[in-house]
Formats: sequence, C-alpha cells, structure tokens
Amino acid sequence: MRRAPIVLVATVIGTTGVLLFKPHELTPTVASSSSSSSSPSSSTGQDATVSKSGSTTTVTGAVISTQFGDTQVQVTIKSGKITDVKPLQIPSNEPQSVQISNAAIPALRQSALAKQSAAIDVVSGATYTSQSYAASLQSALDKAGFKAADGSTAPTTAPTGAEEHGHGFGGGFFGG
Repeated sequence: MRRAPIVLVATVIGTTGVLLFKPHELTPTVASSSSSSSSPSSSTGQDATVSKSGSTTTVTGAVISTQFGDTQVQVTIKSGKITDVKPLQIPSNEPQSVQISNAAIPALRQSALAKQSAAIDVVSGATYTSQSYAASLQSALDKAGFKAADGSTAPTTAPTGAEEHGHGFGGGFFGG
C-alpha cells in the first residue's frame, strides 16, 4: 500500500508531461525570400533578378508555387557554365515538405551542375520539389540567356498535381 501514492503521483506527472508536450516544428534550412506568388500554381518572370560581375552572372529565378509551398533558386553562371545553384525558398507548408525538400536539394543541385541544364533528374519521392526547382532554375537560365549545350529545357510552370497524387511518388517529369 505504501507504493500506491508513489505510483499515483508518477502517473499524474507522466500524463501531465505527455499532455503538455509540444513537438519541435521543422523549419526550412535555407534562407527564405520575402517575395512569393499568391496563386497556387503560378510562375512569373517578374521575380527573376540578374546581377553581373565580370564573367560571372548571378540570376534569381521566379518563385514557383505548389500546394506544398514556394520554390525559388539562384543560379551562378561563370564563363558560360553553371557553377552553382542555391535554393532561396523550398516547399515548407508542412514539416514533411521541409524534410523531403531538404533531402532532395543536394541531388537536384548536383544534377543541374552535371547536366548544365534545368532538365534535371527528378528525385524519387520529391517530384513536386524537383519540378518546381527545375522550373525556377529554367526561368533563371532564360533570364540570363543561358542555353544548355544539348538544347534541353525544363517547363517553367508549377507542377499541377495532374501527373500524380501525393508529394511525389511515381514517374519522372523530366527526362533523366
């Protein structure tokens, strides 16, 4: 009987702890731009900016909006070659979108650098992120007047959801 009060107190404390627990929210790990598009499937060239310094051109692509959030990239072109692609915004409407996007971004960047084009490989499980990344990248390349050596391009509009359901499990949108 002496254990009953201890067990009761421990149960109350444990239950209170569980009820008051607030999970840590995931936040995007990339810088967020203040500009965004208000319609859920839009892409506008007005968001793109160009900066030149010698043989280096840095271009900010259009904001591409999907149901999972906005995507925007900045591309650096030096001496006619894509030398860097940085995400300025990634889909972040929900924690799962942040997690998927953060996992996909390095592979998308590597594909863009390797292919020297926005016609990049879709990351499995991150189709919307892949498509919106490629669309923002293509808008930046268009603004810079950059043409891929093989002539490949990517669509510059947001994925509509007509291709598949969910956040991107299924077939590719761009050739690989």
